[in-house]
Amino acid sequence: MFENLIGLVDCNSFYCSCERIFRPDLKDRPVVVLSNNDGCAIARTNEAKALGIKMGEPYFKIKKLCTDKKVSVFSTNFSLYTNISDRVMATLKKYCPEVEVYSVDEAFINLSGIKDPESFGRKIKEIILKHIGIPVSVGIAPTKVLAKVANRLAKKSKKAQGVVVLDNEIYINEALRRTPIEDLWGVGIKNAQKMRALGIKRGIDLKEYKNDSLIRKNFSILGLRMKLELEGIQCFVFNEPFVKKKEIMCSRTFGDSVFSKTHLKTAIANYVTNAAAKLRQQDSKCLKLSVFARTNSFKNIAQYYMLGEKLLVNPTSNTLYLIEIAHELIDKHYQEGYEYKKAGVRVSSFMDQQTYQIDLLERGDSAIEEKLMNTLDLINYREGDGTIKSLACGIDDKAWRMNREFKSARYTTSWNELFVF
Repeated sequence: MFENLIGLVDCNSFYCSCERIFRPDLKDRPVVVLSNNDGCAIARTNEAKALGIKMGEPYFKIKKLCTDKKVSVFSTNFSLYTNISDRVMATLKKYCPEVEVYSVDEAFINLSGIKDPESFGRKIKEIILKHIGIPVSVGIAPTKVLAKVANRLAKKSKKAQGVVVLDNEIYINEALRRTPIEDLWGVGIKNAQKMRALGIKRGIDLKEYKNDSLIRKNFSILGLRMKLELEGIQCFVFNEPFVKKKEIMCSRTFGDSVFSKTHLKTAIANYVTNAAAKLRQQDSKCLKLSVFARTNSFKNIAQYYMLGEKLLVNPTSNTLYLIEIAHELIDKHYQEGYEYKKAGVRVSSFMDQQTYQIDLLERGDSAIEEKLMNTLDLINYREGDGTIKSLACGIDDKAWRMNREFKSARYTTSWNELFVF
């Protein structure tokens, strides 16, 4: 028996479940959520999976099936999904001793000191479903990797009813025998192929593999840590310190091709706004801004790749200043007569917001500008993304926006789209 256990709470078909909250008529019906520009399936309910709809399958290939089988199809609604995710995580933090948010639909919970982990897991599952309307699965084990294994079984096993606890060697070994090596957390397709070449086909094979040095040689220290985690030895620390990103990129493929500099500038202004907000979230400033745009390489048309970069003397996270620089780069590198299909920005060469040095003879972020950006972030956090933004981002410019033909309402983040009973 292991005393210190970790739980993984994972929302089931999260995007689809968010859509079902406000559409009770969709219960037990197949639901699919599509990627940007309604490209491919990125979330499916069990009913949709039963119809043979695969993850990542292009929508144009399944469109007829969705029509014939009356599958409810939705475009991504990130405003809704992020808000529901915040509610799930807030609920976990209210009832759990310690929480580590792993992604928009997953969180690890520290269950050290909990006398009956399985009952606690079922209670959490019940509370989240009752208070928020999101079904979750809970996997409990002595390490993060094993908690992932337990969660996978919790989703697949009807007998488990959404909660699986692996708290002894017998249960762990049996679970690993049922887990193909490619289904282990952190094992990609290439690593799975290399492991199978070594005779490691299932989780139990990796756990019992005798040559640790060969594992480290072929799969780095991360591969060795994964093996140790399967043995019940915690290697991935709970709530590891936040590691700041070294660069941030925001880009999109346009729903319709862009033919004018004005529309391209509007799109880039929106991407700069997102990148600058992420900069401030991690208390960073950047010294380099890159802007790019390209034509559609899949069409038989004239091709052009636009790239502009600027190095700054003083670091900045000021959205308005970065938009100004981005527009200058577009003016310099833009070429008329091309059909632009994708564009984006990259900010890099970061410095910590509290410890950077400035050149007094060059432009830098003033105290007033920093207060303005902080106020803008606070309002957008409370009222929803895009509540306040630069006019350079446009008012309702549909020329460059993503295709979202099946987008649902922003039920929880827009006064004009609040759910009405």
